[in-house]
Amino acid sequence: MSVYHYVTKGTCSRSIDVELDGKTIRCVTFEGGCPGNLSGISRLIEGMDIDMVISRFAGTRCGNRETSCPDQLAKALAEAYGAEQGEAGHAL
Repeated sequence: MSVYHYVTKGTCSRSIDVELDGKTIRCVTFEGGCPGNLSGISRLIEGMDIDMVISRFAGTRCGNRETSCPDQLAKALAEAYGAEQGEAGHAL
């Protein structure tokens, strides 16, 4: 297992670190953003399958922004899994 670092785009959080065990989320930490909400999301999804989290969070918007921290997390999880598998990415 290794930690994948994802730089967010269009959100208050600046980056997300993801640790996976296959398709299981081991740990997620956000840099910046709303500490209570993002800490809660991180704790909630620990131990969950990435496909379930991606399907629930992908496309979530924050106000009138095109993205959100949960949407960026879905992208980070897909990229982290793709990197772990040695692929260019994982389709959302």
